Amino acid sequence: MPSTQPQPRPIHCVGILHHPRKPESEHLAMEMAEMLADHRCSVWMGSAWDEPAINSRLAETVGLDLLVTLGGDGTILRAARLAARYAVPILGVKLGRLGFLAEIQPDHWREPLAEVLAGNYWLERRMMLDAHVARNSMSLEGRGRGLHYQALNEVVVSRGSLARIIRVAASIDGDPLTTYAADGVIVSTPTGSTGYALAAGGPILPPELRNIVLVPIAPHLSLDRSIVLSEGATVALQVWSDHQVILTVDGQFEIEIFSGDVVEVTASAASADFVRLRSPAYFYRTLLQRLKWNM
Repeated sequence: MPSTQPQPRPIHCVGILHHPRKPESEHLAMEMAEMLADHRCSVWMGSAWDEPAINSRLAETVGLDLLVTLGGDGTILRAARLAARYAVPILGVKLGRLGFLAEIQPDHWREPLAEVLAGNYWLERRMMLDAHVARNSMSLEGRGRGLHYQALNEVVVSRGSLARIIRVAASIDGDPLTTYAADGVIVSTPTGSTGYALAAGGPILPPELRNIVLVPIAPHLSLDRSIVLSEGATVALQVWSDHQVILTVDGQFEIEIFSGDVVEVTASAASADFVRLRSPAYFYRTLLQRLKWNM
């Protein structure tokens, strides 16, 4: 799996993804497209929520050098899952609340974008996760088999609407670890360590690390500590419950999981690349500001 930082490249072809529910996003996309055209870049624009159209564009566009996202972290997460397989770097413009992944502010984008076009940037590579769902032998027809998902933040197995614990038998590389009695279990990347995993009591990992973090959610009389695993680890979570259990990926879509099903999580062969203009030490300097812990 790749671990070295990718090298910047000249920017000639750019895709811009705007947020369909933020009118200012589409207007900003048009302004950026005009500037890019003035710099002799070819440009296409589209909705960040239209994944089939984005997939088609990424597959058909030869030599796409950059994908610009206009929105919050959710918009970037969607784009990252699509762009990673084509090794297209992402430049995020912050139109959301937190903006952990964004690099540019909407009221100050012309100079930073010009710096990127001039090649004055570096690329930050972040690991992703692959999640495979193996249905148990008693699964009913139509539940789906061999399901596969990719995540930049986290994969979560958790209870549904009822406030009742579930039991999750966790194993690492085929060896049993423990059976959690909890609201759920989070399998997180370093990117996701500042999100749901942090809220559940997990550690904060710098983005350049390539580790997997296992975090129980509200554990009851079971292991209540987070575990940091190596990049090469395979995490298997087998669910036992007589009520609804769901699998969520990056907090953006959910899949129903049935008792006896196994969710296997590994580091993905694909990585997400982000365009950065700040110093590589930016993470710690801005962390408390983003989390609003220094107020």
